[in-house]
Amino acid sequence: MTPASPHVASFLTTRWTRVCLAKADSEEGRRALTDLCDAYYEPVVAYLKSALRDVDTARDLSHAFFAEILGGGRIDSVERDRGRFRSYLLGAVKHFVSRQRESGRRIKRGGSAEALPLDAPEVSELPDGRQLSPDEEFDRQWAVTVLARSLDALRTECVAEGRGELFESVKSMLSGGAERGDQVALASAFGMSPDALRMVIHRLRKRLRQWVKSEVAGTLDDPASVQSEMQTLFAALGK
Repeated sequence: MTPASPHVASFLTTRWTRVCLAKADSEEGRRALTDLCDAYYEPVVAYLKSALRDVDTARDLSHAFFAEILGGGRIDSVERDRGRFRSYLLGAVKHFVSRQRESGRRIKRGGSAEALPLDAPEVSELPDGRQLSPDEEFDRQWAVTVLARSLDALRTECVAEGRGELFESVKSMLSGGAERGDQVALASAFGMSPDALRMVIHRLRKRLRQWVKSEVAGTLDDPASVQSEMQTLFAALGK
């Protein structure tokens, strides 16, 4: 299935819109929310790892967080004017952590073990020495997740068209990371001219961007927000 054209997409109900419209307990709302939570589990884990600096605690809290969201079958705290599942998810996990920390303080005052590290570092360090805040880690993993899901969709499309092997061979080039010599050798391997291969890569890059746009649109309730959300996504990928 290919993404809808921009003209059609504006009339479609996105996954996040269905969640927002289904605050009352409904099967459609639960299903849409479950799909989104399944797809965007890793950004929450990335945020918690950065905020808590404890992998095991981050994973445990992630499971508890999503179990709480999905268990109620409703999203009463959604702010319609925010319109982004990304914003909702980050705000919700921050609120969850705040409640967990307050619970930990009460437990500590009562003489039991802490439930959470209360003095967590506010940044995580990358191999090159740069530091990202937990919010930036969340956004970066969000962007990585969107790109990965879009690549999977493009792979499925190429396989259906009998071009699966070609896709796997040029996948690393779709983000621009390929030397001219690599393309010449690859073109020869597929019995193509270098110019023909460059055209294939150009078309696949364009198609990938369409899939990214489609994936992003599904997490918004306003088609007019897609472009700004994509700008945020590409900026996060550059960190």
